[in-house]
Amino acid sequence: YRGRPVFDPRIFLILRGEDGRVVNLTPFRADESTNLAAIAAGVKTREPQTIEHEEHVYRVVSVPYRYSEKSLTTQEKFVIKDVIAVSIVDSEVGLLNNLLLIIVGGLVAGMLVIVLAGYLLARRAMVPIEEAWNKQQQFVADASHELRSPITGIHSNAELMLRHPDHTIKEESFRLHNIMTETARMTKLIASLLTLARSDANKAELLLTPVDIGELLQVVVEHFRALEELNNTKLTVNIQPDLTTMADQERIHQLFVILLDNAFKYTPPGGEIKLSAAKLDKNIVVTVADTGCGIAAEHLPRVFDRFFRADKARSRDKGGTGLGLAIAKWIVDKHRGKIEVASEIGKGSIFTVVIPLLKIRKEG
Repeated sequence: YRGRPVFDPRIFLILRGEDGRVVNLTPFRADESTNLAAIAAGVKTREPQTIEHEEHVYRVVSVPYRYSEKSLTTQEKFVIKDVIAVSIVDSEVGLLNNLLLIIVGGLVAGMLVIVLAGYLLARRAMVPIEEAWNKQQQFVADASHELRSPITGIHSNAELMLRHPDHTIKEESFRLHNIMTETARMTKLIASLLTLARSDANKAELLLTPVDIGELLQVVVEHFRALEELNNTKLTVNIQPDLTTMADQERIHQLFVILLDNAFKYTPPGGEIKLSAAKLDKNIVVTVADTGCGIAAEHLPRVFDRFFRADKARSRDKGGTGLGLAIAKWIVDKHRGKIEVASEIGKGSIFTVVIPLLKIRKEG
């Protein structure tokens, strides 16, 4: 073999005799004989071992072997106890140590990344929770304030009536009127709060039935014809036929009452309100446009927030609670539609409601 080893050059084969002497079977590595003898001295039979010697690491295994032969020089017998295979594994040990460092470093880095990611995700998850909490706190504060106002009015008028027990009903009629007005306002506010509370708890379910939006709008318009004359406001209606879809009739009726009531409140005498309904693609589009005071651009994003009123004093005088448009948006959202508003100060507002056309289920 021209001096080349048959096995892996890192593997040394040595014979160990009964008397502890060793014979190196790899003469081409004769310079290692001293180290091999020292390594073989502590090797146990049939037990693979790892031995460190002179800053090197060896993997050793011993296989029993029974054979006797005479030495060529002394003619004495050399009884072989076992054959020992020795392999230097410095590179493997170094590789394992490096792998251990990589694993430990990876675990530490991974834990740091997980902790950091968990912290960031927790912070991100807390943002909507904090916003919901702040909105809830604001909602409670606004509701308390709105309820306190009519109760204070009722209490004040009742107390003034008690100060004059000799007055007739006719003389106290204006205070009775104030009490009835505040009572009606509080009743409306409580009903709106109940609707929103049910919506938040997902307990306000829709009763979907085939509804002709055009016919429903005509019914709603008839209720506002009296206001058209009283407020000297022109109401123009343009409704296309065949606008039937699956919807909750009561909620849709409430939606259009809110929008028209809002338009009449903020449209001055001599103004005009336009109501239109048409089919567009797979949707029913209803618009309510008025020539009222309009809404400032900075207030438009908050129009559908609960208790939001751009001019609170003016809205309260007109009987507004700031909940109508919030309820309107909830109704539209429950019908998987959308509601938008476009407005300009001094020119009026346009509310657009888009309700998807749903297939009517045929019974039987």
